Amino acid sequence: MPEKNNTKQRFGFETNEYVVYPTHGVGRIVAIEEQEIAGCTLELFVINFEKDKMTLRVPTSKTKSAGMRKLSDESILTRALDTLRGRARVKRTMWSRRAQEYEAKINSGDLVTIAEVVRDLYRSDTQPEQSYSERQLYEAALDRMAREIAAAQDVDESIAIQKVAEALTKGGRMQRKQAEAAEGEKKAAA
Repeated sequence: MPEKNNTKQRFGFETNEYVVYPTHGVGRIVAIEEQEIAGCTLELFVINFEKDKMTLRVPTSKTKSAGMRKLSDESILTRALDTLRGRARVKRTMWSRRAQEYEAKINSGDLVTIAEVVRDLYRSDTQPEQSYSERQLYEAALDRMAREIAAAQDVDESIAIQKVAEALTKGGRMQRKQAEAAEGEKKAAA
């Protein structure tokens, strides 16, 4: 039977705080408890991932090596949204290799890296439709990004998805305007 520990804070993390665990995304520390496992007493963060209906126990001493971190601050959120406005970079490698790279980026837990996946896999209405696996990766990256934005800015997840969509479409419009301006300059020079 786990013992509840009265401690409210460990290694800079405290109970009821939202954190990012790289392979699972945003969760909330619901308790810090001690458990005896194989004769050793371990202090654990109990992290609840409400949307996934999952609870994870992470030894407090392993938070750094596991990559657990606090929510991104405003400057990182801004960099992530700016990344969405950039030009998509799609490598000309086999899809299976790219899919592995995208999966690794999503599981890195780094918001800007996840934003790169969202940007690279985004398809506007005028572009060809995504394959099933592309759509799955895109939705996983979008979900991770939206959950962190929602938790960091204390807004609803639908509002966070709207912010991401606005950044993606503004980026696309800006690229089209730049391309049209470049085309106009070529015609004028000719």
